[in-house]
Amino acid sequence: MAGPEGGPGPEAAGIVSRGVAAVLDVLVVTAVGFALQAGAGCVRLLLTGPPFRFPELPSWLAGAAGWTLAVLYFGCSWAAIGRTVGDRLMGLRVTDRAGRLLGLPRSLVRAALSVTFPVGLYWVPFSRRRASVQDLLVASVVRYDFR
Repeated sequence: MAGPEGGPGPEAAGIVSRGVAAVLDVLVVTAVGFALQAGAGCVRLLLTGPPFRFPELPSWLAGAAGWTLAVLYFGCSWAAIGRTVGDRLMGLRVTDRAGRLLGLPRSLVRAALSVTFPVGLYWVPFSRRRASVQDLLVASVVRYDFR
């Protein structure tokens, strides 16, 4: 992606800004998960009456639901607009190497890798092009984009 004067494109994001964006996104996913649980509790309250209770899921099901929610949040955000809430606040955008959106399949694969193996982000300081392991596997780039 070329810059305004034909020079190099926007700078690839480093580990600190990407890490802060990830923490912000974890907070967003947690809030959405809490809201979904509260909504399910409200439905239960309407159907069965008092007292209000949060759903009690087996730990394996709660883990699978949380993983799925996170993958869908990241994947759909990257496919649709190239950024999550955390990315937006940190001025980041996830694209392919040419600067185009990844598309849904690649975004979902990148999201599944990111949620399953978040330590892949630790490769960024050692990579010449500031790529995480996930970036290398799906040919994506995280750049600064404050537009």
